Amino acid sequence: MRAGRVGHEGGDPVLPPAPSPPLRTVDTVELVRLRAHRPEAVAEAAARRPRRPLVGDNGRLMIIAADHPARGALAVGDRKFAMANRADLLERLCLALSRPGVDGVLATADILDDLLLLGALDHKVVLGSMNRGGLQGASYELDDRFTGHRPQDIERLGFDAGKLLLRIDYDDPGSLNTLESTARAIDEMAERHLPVFVEPFLSRRTPGGALVNDLSAEAVIKSIAIASGLGGSSAYTWLKVPVTDNPDDMARVMETSTLPAVLLGGDVGEDQESAYEKWRGALQLPTVQGLVVGRSLLYPADGDVTAAVDTAVGLL
Repeated sequence: MRAGRVGHEGGDPVLPPAPSPPLRTVDTVELVRLRAHRPEAVAEAAARRPRRPLVGDNGRLMIIAADHPARGALAVGDRKFAMANRADLLERLCLALSRPGVDGVLATADILDDLLLLGALDHKVVLGSMNRGGLQGASYELDDRFTGHRPQDIERLGFDAGKLLLRIDYDDPGSLNTLESTARAIDEMAERHLPVFVEPFLSRRTPGGALVNDLSAEAVIKSIAIASGLGGSSAYTWLKVPVTDNPDDMARVMETSTLPAVLLGGDVGEDQESAYEKWRGALQLPTVQGLVVGRSLLYPADGDVTAAVDTAVGLL
């Protein structure tokens, strides 16, 4: 038994908080060996993976997102290549997935294949990231081609859902291509009875050419309305939405659709506590079913992945 200090005279001992568990060491040599000599091991791991329902008994979802690198988006705050070390990323993911209350992960094929080989996806919800063609900073960023998981891949691997990003700039014709391909992806997922999480934004270019998302209430309302109506069926469509610039606007924003929704995290920078407070309020709304958060939990400013993940789970 650990020694404790006495909180007050005659009171029960007050134990110090348990230390965070160490990061699991990922054997990259073994991963490379498997990939080189037994590529079929990925499909075998997927076939034997124990599955679970998308939404558990508590009706809430806590998903860790790690699909950023495939867009060339490797930065976390001012750390330009924070997500570039794959072994480090996998270790952080394995730790996050091991925490109580974490339901699953959203990632691209390369990361999910690694996690399958590591046995980290058993009894977890797995979301395949579908459109990764709109590379960060590219002139064609809004012509966001579906270069990731296809609906047939998600079905073949026994994954649980897909996710796609829909950024709409009224001044960029590439958005029309993305709208059309998004609608067809929704149709194909619905045909397979597979949920698809649609992450919509109204976006615009700054005078310097950078793409920014409009998080005003009016813009988020409009993006939700557009996304909700895509495809021939909305039966399997979920929304993945940001918290608005003014969190107090979220109640009227979420009145725009009856589709189930999760909140996205984004790069919250150094102000982690402010992000938690924004999520806390929005999670009380009736259509909001959970959180999909990545960088801010995997790479928190203080380095404590366990504490960041456990705090986010506690918000649910």
